[in-house]
Amino acid sequence: MTQSAAEPLFGTVAVAMVTPFSADGSLDVRAGVALAERLVARGVDGLVLGGTTGESPTTSPAEKLELLSAVLAAVGDRAKITQGVGSYDTAKSVQAARDAQAAGAHGLLVVTPYYSKPSQAGLAAHCRAVADAVTTPIMLYDVPHRTALAIEPATLQELAAHPNIAAMKEAKGDFGSGAELIATTGLQYYSGDDVVYLPWLAVGAVGVVSVLGHLVPEQLRELHTAFAEGDLARARELQVSILPLVRAQARYGGVALAKAGLALLGQPVGEPRLPILGLDGEETAALAQDLELVGARQ
Repeated sequence: MTQSAAEPLFGTVAVAMVTPFSADGSLDVRAGVALAERLVARGVDGLVLGGTTGESPTTSPAEKLELLSAVLAAVGDRAKITQGVGSYDTAKSVQAARDAQAAGAHGLLVVTPYYSKPSQAGLAAHCRAVADAVTTPIMLYDVPHRTALAIEPATLQELAAHPNIAAMKEAKGDFGSGAELIATTGLQYYSGDDVVYLPWLAVGAVGVVSVLGHLVPEQLRELHTAFAEGDLARARELQVSILPLVRAQARYGGVALAKAGLALLGQPVGEPRLPILGLDGEETAALAQDLELVGARQ
């Protein structure tokens, strides 16, 4: 699906948003809307709901749709709202895509089928089945260190011909292949890893789908603006400035990091659901120091 880079379908600085829970572990829609409002007010123009950082394995289809509908109503006129619908069950992914489209999602995120490790032909058939079921633009998500399966360049070339497959969230750091695919397919590329946000912009990516954007959205927006204006020195400074949080995410994982960090910044969103654990006291104290180092704001 060919689109102009000037017309980003999924935003430019997007956040893979956590799913807030109440003290009893139930979905907290009010906190979800408050978080979406906070992020959009601070420069985020895309939100991805119901993905891995949104604890997709432990939230029900009904919970996902309830949060999606509430966030669309609150900020859907100011940001692109994308719903995660991928899984390793094609039929369930197709149904989730149809339901998200009916709810009004602006885009859909389809992660590579995980654990089952289908062939490249099976992977392509899975993605086409979801894309055939809807008219909403789709962003594929290639994250082989989690799924144990990469989308090979030839497969992506094939999938890019589908009219609904519009973008790629890339989390394996293959800049050479990515640069060629950006040039030859018209797919809008997004960095799926905060630490290489600037390098991806340099080879033609549209933006980022970020976890750290929960905590430093202003810095990520400024980085995007600095790059667009040709201020590479400032863009490099900003990329390096977030490294304390990059290291913290490597220690704690994205969900635990984002939820603990938001609580420290005065925007509590509850604890993760098992099997993910929240941070303990020592870890929280260390994260507080990291937030101070990067200049995260209340």
